[in-house]
Amino acid sequence: MYTQVARSKRQSIVDTLAGRIRAGEYEPGAKLEGEHRLAEEFGVSRSTIRQALSELQHQRLIATETGRGSFVIFDGHQLDQDRGWTQSMAAAGSDVSAEILAIEAVERSEVPLLPADVALSRAVAVRRVRSLRIADGQEVPVSFECATVPAVGMLADLPTAGLVEGSLASSLQAAGFVPVQGIQRADVRLLDEREARILRRDAGEAFLRTARTSFDADGRFVEHVVSLLDPRHFTLALSFGGER
Repeated sequence: MYTQVARSKRQSIVDTLAGRIRAGEYEPGAKLEGEHRLAEEFGVSRSTIRQALSELQHQRLIATETGRGSFVIFDGHQLDQDRGWTQSMAAAGSDVSAEILAIEAVERSEVPLLPADVALSRAVAVRRVRSLRIADGQEVPVSFECATVPAVGMLADLPTAGLVEGSLASSLQAAGFVPVQGIQRADVRLLDEREARILRRDAGEAFLRTARTSFDADGRFVEHVVSLLDPRHFTLALSFGGER
């Protein structure tokens, strides 16, 4: 019951702010009120406001920009990791599909490259392959990833209930987990036999490997994603300095 009420409040805020934006109450490029001010206006927590703002970003009604950080580029287009890469890649004009290989409960020791300081006891792993449809209609795998989330609340039921709207990003949002900060590392990985079979490549082929660990505004662990990315399509960029 509490979850339904929280979602209802969040959706009401999203609808109200979206209406203001579409009605022109905010000038193009104008900033919304701060989280504290919005929380006071709507009588909710700042966490609920963050979730509402995240949804507005997903709807492309607002955008945020940070002073520094790393981001992945697919065929020249920056990917919005908050939206989910499949949606972001499709929005960039690429014909992509995502296949879920497994959603299962795992132990902490089974999570690859998880930072030692992340507090995690029970977890759920979601393994996916993304494929690109090429000119002759064939689908070529271009990425393989393992995303791990804490097995708490509705997230613990993902192995049996499945993903919300088929999306892990939507599942995290529905569970009240909104990533706002984190770390990302990258290196080169030579595919082992299992990875090569999944990606339909030769063992030993070099792929870009990224490990992204996300937390919410209170420092709570949200998600850890290890991705193997075809370097013919993906690059990793780094921005630094002040806001543009």
